[in-house]
Amino acid sequence: MAILIDEPLWWFRGRKWCHMVSDVSYDELIEFADSVGIPRRGFQGDHYDIPEEYRDDMVAAGAIEVPSRELLRRLRGAGLRLSPQERRARTAAAADASAED
Repeated sequence: MAILIDEPLWWFRGRKWCHMVSDVSYDELIEFADSVGIPRRGFQGDHYDIPEEYRDDMVAAGAIEVPSRELLRRLRGAGLRLSPQERRARTAAAADASAED
């Protein structure tokens, strides 16, 4: 079981972003993110989007650095990779749950 984080390669709103996943379960991923203060709005259904400037903190907290291809391979291997449609539905559900808290 592992929390994995890839390299920051994706630009959005003037910042570089990376992805953080679990190779075991969404619950493990959400628990890890909660423990390091990552807001639920960063959850994208099967991964978290993490700004580059927070990546070192995630690694210090126990996330394992892997190349993007490895992250995706392990996410698929665990059966946790969602289609874009499934990801949008889960993201919307997570946002609704956060609004209720």
